[in-house]
Amino acid sequence: MSDNKDNNKKSEPVVVRLDEDARNEARSILFHAYLHEPTFQYLFDHRRAGYEQRVRATIRELVDLYIDLNQESVGVMVDDTLVAVAFIGEPELRLNLADQISWRIRMVLTAGFASTRRYLDYHEKIKQLLPQPLAHQLPLMGVNPKYQNLGYGRLLLSTVERLCAENPRGSGLVLDTGNSRYLPFYESEGFRSLGKIRLGDFEDHVLFREVTPAERKAAPG
Repeated sequence: MSDNKDNNKKSEPVVVRLDEDARNEARSILFHAYLHEPTFQYLFDHRRAGYEQRVRATIRELVDLYIDLNQESVGVMVDDTLVAVAFIGEPELRLNLADQISWRIRMVLTAGFASTRRYLDYHEKIKQLLPQPLAHQLPLMGVNPKYQNLGYGRLLLSTVERLCAENPRGSGLVLDTGNSRYLPFYESEGFRSLGKIRLGDFEDHVLFREVTPAERKAAPG
């Protein structure tokens, strides 16, 4: 009986800032989060051999890039297990992604030239839809499949929104998704559409949530 009671207890999630030691865990969570997403399947050509390796390489290079550039990253811990992560790009970063020469070289060597070129073209299209003044970006966010539908994604996103509200350099938060089933969730969080990008036979949605002066004032810190 005591074992059943212990198993039924719901552990409280804890939001943490990520550090160097979280690289591998973050990569694993994001790999499984993006592997079957339509946008990644299109950008990295899931019909061609080596797709999983290209996704894994891209996630690794992006995580390393954001950590090395000291970008904000947060996660959700449950019972000492990292179950969800998000990386936040400062307003200037995505615009200058193509200028990260060492990152581009590593991407070409690991994900291939064609995939790297397609990825950069995709971000150039996103750039054309960005609001002015510029907003923070949410390029990577994922929840461990074993912990989905438990509210951890919403907790993570609300934390990201609060951090963006504390930072005066951005007007809000931009994210994108090629999976239309996520749209109601983002809309419930106050995101609106900036536009769509045609990728093969589907559309990638670019969404924006403004940070109002009241939210900035209310944000702790």
